[in-house]
Amino acid sequence: MKRRRPSYRVKLVRDKVWKIMHRRNISQNELAKLSGMSSGYLSLLMRGLRSPSPGRRRQLMRALGVTRFDDLFMLETVS
Repeated sequence: MKRRRPSYRVKLVRDKVWKIMHRRNISQNELAKLSGMSSGYLSLLMRGLRSPSPGRRRQLMRALGVTRFDDLFMLETVS
């Protein structure tokens, strides 16, 4: 029987993002503007209802001055 490889979904780690936002003294709306996305979409990411595309991940990392994936995101196994 052939084994299926697990699928993964990227999730934004809300607590890490809030910590960086607090340190940089920016609001969620300001982060949305800095990263070039709507505040509604960023809200969906923050609540874990959407998974950011690679381009959106880069935008968020650039806006927050982060260089490592693990500083903002985590991989979640999808069954």
